[in-house]
Amino acid sequence: MRKPSVAITGVTGFVGSNLRRHLEPHVDITGVSRLETAGTATYEQFLAQPFAGDAIVHLAGKAHDLNKVASEADYRRANVELTKIVYEHFLRSSATTFIYVSSVKAVRDQAPARLTEDDAAAPATIYGKTKKMAEDYLLARMPADKRVFVLRPCMIHGPGNKGNLNLLYGIVSRGFPYPLAAFGNRRSFLSVENLCFVIERLLRGNVPSGVYNVADDGALSTNEVVELMAASLGRPARLLRLPRPLVRALAGVGSVLHLPLNSERLHKLTENYVVDNSRLKGALGCDLPVSLSEGLMRTFSAFRERS
Repeated sequence: MRKPSVAITGVTGFVGSNLRRHLEPHVDITGVSRLETAGTATYEQFLAQPFAGDAIVHLAGKAHDLNKVASEADYRRANVELTKIVYEHFLRSSATTFIYVSSVKAVRDQAPARLTEDDAAAPATIYGKTKKMAEDYLLARMPADKRVFVLRPCMIHGPGNKGNLNLLYGIVSRGFPYPLAAFGNRRSFLSVENLCFVIERLLRGNVPSGVYNVADDGALSTNEVVELMAASLGRPARLLRLPRPLVRALAGVGSVLHLPLNSERLHKLTENYVVDNSRLKGALGCDLPVSLSEGLMRTFSAFRERS
């Protein structure tokens, strides 16, 4: 039986490399990236001829710029213009499925009690705004004879992950106390394994087109995440409950002096951001395979092996 043929843009990135490994046993993959490497095509090569495959998974884009050097134009080129070009290529092709991996930040940078697909969009950052622009372009051009999915994942983690989880793991693994324990919060996470599972089910199933939040079941506080990290290292968690006004003042100083703890990172580590995944699970007709705690423990194990 013929294998499905799927093009994956951004195939060399964190999600793309994990998705490629996940799908390769069952799917013929055309990898697309900015730079030509073994087993991948450049965008110029990919767009130069009609796509004859079954589906396109569009992962490429510009994520949050932690170094604050990217311009608004950089975000527009990567998140909006490239998405338009790849989507138009899909519409002209014989492919029947297009999956765009957006972000919950296309809706809100600060979530209400529980973020759903029906919440009014009000992105505050250029990252979120450009993701929403790309979503709007796709959703305004939904063909009747093809399936188009907009996936809004929350914070994705897994092997090869970079970001605040790595910083937090570095603190815990070195035996330092976590100094923000006085801040209580609840937030959602997403194992890259569950994201890969969702994409595979969308490629193979009969799920209707639409917008879907993607998150693991349940939510954890950052304190509980620290406890899981400590457990993965076989040691007790060290939670330091400094007064919140003091921590905010120290973070303010960190913003001025460009220290690891600054106001933005304090917000990210202590914010509430719970994402409702019920629409996705109802459409799939099943639960996600990896539990929240299990997925995080696998990520921490990957951190430990890499350190």
